Amino acid sequence: MSEKLTSKMAMDLEDRYGAHNYHPIPVVLAKGKGAKVWDVEGKEYFDFLSAYSAVNQGHCHPKIVEALTEQAQKLTLTSRAFYNDTLGVYEKYITDYFGYDKVLPMNSGAEGDETALKLCRKWAYTKKGIPENEAKIIVCANNFHGRTITIISMSTDPEAKKDFGPYTPGFITIPYDNLDALSEALKDPNVAGFLVEPIQGEAGVMVPQEGYLKKAYDMCKAKNVLFIADEVQTGIARTGKLLACDHEGVRPDVLILGKALSGGAYPISAVLADDDIMLTIKPGEHGSTFGGNPLAARVAVAALKVVKEEKLAGRAEKLGQLFREEMKKINSEMIELVRGKGLLNAVIIRPKNGKTAWDVCIKMAENGLLAKPTHDHIIRFAPPLVISEEELMKAIAIIKKSILSFE
Repeated sequence: MSEKLTSKMAMDLEDRYGAHNYHPIPVVLAKGKGAKVWDVEGKEYFDFLSAYSAVNQGHCHPKIVEALTEQAQKLTLTSRAFYNDTLGVYEKYITDYFGYDKVLPMNSGAEGDETALKLCRKWAYTKKGIPENEAKIIVCANNFHGRTITIISMSTDPEAKKDFGPYTPGFITIPYDNLDALSEALKDPNVAGFLVEPIQGEAGVMVPQEGYLKKAYDMCKAKNVLFIADEVQTGIARTGKLLACDHEGVRPDVLILGKALSGGAYPISAVLADDDIMLTIKPGEHGSTFGGNPLAARVAVAALKVVKEEKLAGRAEKLGQLFREEMKKINSEMIELVRGKGLLNAVIIRPKNGKTAWDVCIKMAENGLLAKPTHDHIIRFAPPLVISEEELMKAIAIIKKSILSFE
């Protein structure tokens, strides 16, 4: 295209040539640095979505970009048909980092969840002794683990499921944050695992009662059931600890990571477990052409080093408390509830004069801050963890101004 691309042109191109499987805020981004992004016309915004927590380390972090570009000039992909000189280094680094025997590298968060499901079923038959094809996995209502057929089979969201059946069997759905329901489901001797988000992100940042994760973990242990934590969105310092499970001292049997594992620079996910579980999968039984490629390995190590070096978990804890305190000070009928942990927060919006959470997000974009509604009435606020306190206060002023404009 010889003429300069405008926002309207870019949106028209996506509408004309792309599948209509998203409904974006009408902003066309062209540049990002730290906690900020700029559109094609040069307008500046605070990013309060962070690509659903993929850019915890901030946009285009120089150390991550350096690792990416340096490796991209040497070797990007070998497939797993051969060894390469970066994968083993990464595998040692990440297993030491999170304290597990083994890692199985994949690309997307959904692939990470699929891998964990397969691993759980394999363990069920080869270790627990559940009859073949009878294994069940407990999941929670209102979960979000991805978009594959098997993952939507355990979803309760009609929008995610309708017209995509038939669905994969083998799941027991219970209410989230309900230990009595979990206790009842665990009575089934064919239950092999319990898959849970420590905080349900897409559901609207649903934070369970204190002690829920630890009690659920103990209940699983008592029944020889694997506790599987989907920390794709909540992990990598987002909630004020390295993992959200760390708030209750829970070490999952199977840990699923993604998103910020690359700092948003490349699709990288990982499943971690100890030998007794991980080594049930033998050569040829699971894999990925791109999983564990040299580029991903270098990027992931750099991304994890940034989290540790810049103490992002502690920053998220401190700034998250500040954010919630300031949100609760806003005197508006539209704010029904504020909740969250670390820098993963949500504000429940009460519609007023026909104006909804979507309208609030549009107004915030006009004022220089980007966020996105989930489930119509909830706005998730999750800025990059590198945001400064000064930047956070400026962003809070924009949020306040935007909400109060509807008074």
